[in-house]
Amino acid sequence: MIDQPGRTAAPLDLRLPVAAGAARALVLAAVFVCAACGLVYELELVALASYLVGDSVTQASVILSVMVFAMGCGSLLAKRLRIRAAAGFAAVETALALVGGLSVMALYACFAWAGQARLAMIGCAFAIGVLIGAEVPLLMTLVQRIRRQDAGGAVADLFAADYVGALVGGLAFPFLLLPHFGQLTGALATGVVNAVAGGATVLWLFRGDLSARTRWWLLAANVSVLAVLGAAAAAAGPFEAAARHAVYGGQVRVAEQTAVQEIVLTGGGRTGAPLQLFLDGRLRVCGTDEFRYHQALVHPAMNGPHGRVLILGGGDGLALRETLRYSGVRAVTVVDLDDELVRLARTDPGLSALNRHAYDDPRVTAVTADAFDWLREERRGPFDVIIADLPDPGISRSAKLYSEEFYGLAARTLAPGGRLAVHAGTPSASTHTFWTIEATLRAVGLRTAPYWITGRTCGAQAGPDRWSGSVPPSATNWGFVLSGLTTPAVALPPRHPPDLWLTPALLRKAAAAPLTGRPTESLPASTLLRPRVR
Repeated sequence: MIDQPGRTAAPLDLRLPVAAGAARALVLAAVFVCAACGLVYELELVALASYLVGDSVTQASVILSVMVFAMGCGSLLAKRLRIRAAAGFAAVETALALVGGLSVMALYACFAWAGQARLAMIGCAFAIGVLIGAEVPLLMTLVQRIRRQDAGGAVADLFAADYVGALVGGLAFPFLLLPHFGQLTGALATGVVNAVAGGATVLWLFRGDLSARTRWWLLAANVSVLAVLGAAAAAAGPFEAAARHAVYGGQVRVAEQTAVQEIVLTGGGRTGAPLQLFLDGRLRVCGTDEFRYHQALVHPAMNGPHGRVLILGGGDGLALRETLRYSGVRAVTVVDLDDELVRLARTDPGLSALNRHAYDDPRVTAVTADAFDWLREERRGPFDVIIADLPDPGISRSAKLYSEEFYGLAARTLAPGGRLAVHAGTPSASTHTFWTIEATLRAVGLRTAPYWITGRTCGAQAGPDRWSGSVPPSATNWGFVLSGLTTPAVALPPRHPPDLWLTPALLRKAAAAPLTGRPTESLPASTLLRPRVR
């Protein structure tokens, strides 16, 4: 630590239980652990913000910006604690373990019972950022208390340990904590590690720098935080059940966190309630109106040769169900990222009944892969029909599946006369997104036929901006774009199944509906580097 006018240099007669070299190594190990915990808290907040609020790019930007700003504030505030650096560091780590460890539980409670968590999330990000920012100045002081060295060397040592710890925390979150513990228990476990590391460093290594009264206060605070985190971990199961009941209602039958997403199934089977499928909190399937969506997506695309069909997404098997109603279909390939969703579509009584056990058909091949990567790996096809039953275009991580590059890969797999059917969002809620997708398809040389279908009766989301009950006025329809190397006709096949809700009259109306809202000038295409869907 460089002495400054008006400040008293920290004494160097600190009594340590180990040699100075070993003490420095222990402090750097604490830096490593605390940095790993700090980055886990950041990633937990970013992941939770994307899940609860939506639009992952915006939410990640807001959370990280607030946290970096708060870290600067914390660094300035830590200047006042350097005179009692050991006690200050212990207090900061105790508070960080409490706030960071309970952050997921608190924010999910706000979302489940208050209906939104935006402001609470920003406040939590600021509080965690302030505490993380206070760590390095205090640790710098503690390192210099052990043995003076030039400021540059001390900073280099601290930041090396800090960055390596951040690397470990960044890798542990997606590969260890999230898949094996989940967000809630993972945050609590991180808080326990944080509290133990901070408390042990100060109460053992720097105990000679503390009065007996201070040691007891810090020990009591640390034990209290560990007890709170332990109690929260014990209550995690009932809490999650109660929160799910508040968000999804009382008919939750399946709730799984896969490597890809959270899957929740409600109703169906013997419950008597309509089946609903939620992926990462968003309602993807509603048993009361899904047939309208899937019939409108699939059947117009089957008007023409349809011997080989490719379904991108659609792991729930419902688009597959409609496809298999045609005897002329010889082979169907379903490419979905989440093998657990496909497993549930095969085995869950409610979902498999809804898709009419489509995966049991010998014509079906299921592939677990990212649709973009699968199309890019090698030349696929040719396919007579491609059905893009993909996550909503308004979700940031889905932007690449609505890009010019993706449609170019899909177009090269089409057979002559083949058709590509795309779900293009909700026109009544975002006309811009609908026409941007249509323009992107045309940008790769495909001819397009846009249409949209009314008849939605279920709310579009249970997660971000959720609502309950019937669909709100801002989201009353589904938008689709049928495309091909030649302009396709929005019509039913001559030999379509006789019991369809979708009729020729409805399709004529659906094809006419977009015409009044078509932009006078073509919108720019959405690309990987310039995603324009929103």
